[in-house]
Amino acid sequence: METVAEGLWGLADMHEKKGEIGKAVKCLEAICQSQVSFLPILEIKTRLRIATLLLKHSHNLNHAKSHLERSQLLLKSIPSCFELKCRAYSLLSQCYHLVGAIPPQKQILNKALELTASSGDGFAVKLWFCNFNSQLANALIIEGDYQSSISALERGFNCATEICYIELQMFFATSILHVHLMQWDDVNLVERAVTKCNEVWDSFEPDKRQQSLGLLFYNELLHIFYRLRICDYKNAAQHVDKLDAAMKADLQQMQHIQELTKELDALNQSLSRHDLHYTDRSALSEKQAQVQEQLRRVTRLGSSGKESLESAYFGNVKRAWGDKLDLAPPPIDGEWLPKSAVYALIDLMVVIFGRPKGNFKECGKRIQSGLRTIQEELMKLGISDSVREVDLQHSAIWMAGVYLMLLMQFLENKVAVELTRSEFVEAQEALVQMRNWFLRFPTILQACESIIEMLRGQYAHSVGCFSEAAFHFIEAAKLTEGKSMQAMCQVYAAVSYICIGDAESSSQAFDLIGPVYRMMDSFVGVREKTSVLFAYGLLLMKQHNLQEARIRLATGLQITHNHLGNLQLVSQYLTILGSLALALHDTGQAREILKSSLTLAKKLYDIPTQIWVLSVLTALYQELGERGNEMENSEYQRRKADDLQKRLVDAHSSIHHIELIEKVRLEVRQLHELDIKRAVAGSSMRVSLDIPESVGLLTPSPAPSSSRLVDLDTGRRGKRKI
Repeated sequence: METVAEGLWGLADMHEKKGEIGKAVKCLEAICQSQVSFLPILEIKTRLRIATLLLKHSHNLNHAKSHLERSQLLLKSIPSCFELKCRAYSLLSQCYHLVGAIPPQKQILNKALELTASSGDGFAVKLWFCNFNSQLANALIIEGDYQSSISALERGFNCATEICYIELQMFFATSILHVHLMQWDDVNLVERAVTKCNEVWDSFEPDKRQQSLGLLFYNELLHIFYRLRICDYKNAAQHVDKLDAAMKADLQQMQHIQELTKELDALNQSLSRHDLHYTDRSALSEKQAQVQEQLRRVTRLGSSGKESLESAYFGNVKRAWGDKLDLAPPPIDGEWLPKSAVYALIDLMVVIFGRPKGNFKECGKRIQSGLRTIQEELMKLGISDSVREVDLQHSAIWMAGVYLMLLMQFLENKVAVELTRSEFVEAQEALVQMRNWFLRFPTILQACESIIEMLRGQYAHSVGCFSEAAFHFIEAAKLTEGKSMQAMCQVYAAVSYICIGDAESSSQAFDLIGPVYRMMDSFVGVREKTSVLFAYGLLLMKQHNLQEARIRLATGLQITHNHLGNLQLVSQYLTILGSLALALHDTGQAREILKSSLTLAKKLYDIPTQIWVLSVLTALYQELGERGNEMENSEYQRRKADDLQKRLVDAHSSIHHIELIEKVRLEVRQLHELDIKRAVAGSSMRVSLDIPESVGLLTPSPAPSSSRLVDLDTGRRGKRKI
């Protein structure tokens, strides 16, 4: 009967290679359903093979689970078979994980760890010990038990250190850093985790680093998220450049492999001809051997040679070599995200760092590249234009969530770019896309609701609808539990109220700024501090408290310049400081500051800020009696104002304008919300992108009506100290 089983296994392999998964499963199930009994060991191996196929290539989770549970029962009666028992525990744990059944998953993993504890100190035992601790850490993360998760990962790290397995050490070191970034309980603990990752990575031999592309991307992205969180943009940029270079090198290598494979296929086709002359056949055979050797050289770095131990990831079609970014060797062999998602994330990082510097051309290319990749992957998951949240297969929910969140991040940055460039209609379109995706997938994208409201506020503010802008900013603050996001939205709302200009609005602005100003040093990083100093300085200026405004604004400008490198916010700071210098009759400094601000605003294609600066320059030239400069400046200001007015008319006449600015929150219907939330929660921590909240939008948009911001003679406001 063993021969029969081996024959059916071979037939199943053949069908799998052809992509005929149903036929492969039927071949294997013939063994399990046979009237003639096979040896238990053969049935166990067959059931594990069926479960692996189902997990990799189908959505039939219950079928896979039943085979694994049957294998478990059979294995109980067999005293040996350590490897098979571990394989069954690992696959069953993944099944429970995917349906969000965390207590049974933890129970299975604890049994597995008991097995490893009683099985000696062999190398394979240590590897499985690492596997089970990794899965246990993921399960504990879902329950919010960060400390126990870190403890499990530290046990794995110590074990990897004992067996001198540096790739496993790096896997656990980066995983520990990821959990600390998610928890962010103590900045010192996060810094120590970063240092540990650096120490382990620095101990890699150069050729081993080339073989560990998955770890390279994972480590570098985690470092970027850490640097973004603490607003260390200068050091983060180095990691972005390194990632971008590695991605481009890998894409070139993959293209080279495709070309070699195509050439080899053509040679094989030619060699299959029966009428080929001996001389030609000899030459082609020699060429075939050369191409095969080239392919072996290129691909050997990514081959583990242990296919039978490869972990199964539910709903992920088995990908070709080079399409997977392994984080750890078998039997862990996991990945944080599919390569396409990682590459989209790298494009997103390039956008996030390029946008504040005004690199809009490159940002546009990366946004289009990222959106195209994500749309292709969503189509593979069955998410077409008509599919909604309720239509998703349970197993597709968590991976769909990864791509949908990436999609929203790209669209958010597109809105920010277009608003900065005063391309209001394009910003509308991107924002409407965000709204539509949210309405189709409201539970998966629940965290994006506050972002959308904030962007509605940014749009409304940019087109001069300040009351509506303030409404949406305040609603956005209500929709998030993140203190940073709440603070930023309060500052944005305050700026909109200041732009309205009446006494009541100024009072509302004060009430919003005060609480944020008092706690601005408690935030991680300086993003909130620079924004609230900007708003507070603007408010003090409107209250004619010019010297105090100057102090606050100068402090904010210095912090922005040193830490954020956000040219738009720098330009806005300079414009207000130039206005203050003029009001204090320091015309020399006013001229210098305003020219710098105008240069930056031109670089950013920021028309409202340009008009704002030009209006102050006109006032400066009037005071100095420079009639020629005044007339030239006024003419340029008029042309820019006409351009802006045309753009505003186009925006206001769009069919989307009213629905975006109206003072109404989005209405959504959430069906089978509990199931979807459980599935989203069931994704492993390596699918948590942990990008800092709204990292793509850091500063208040400039007001299109410059006079509302710089008019110092609109009647004195009561001076109130914060």
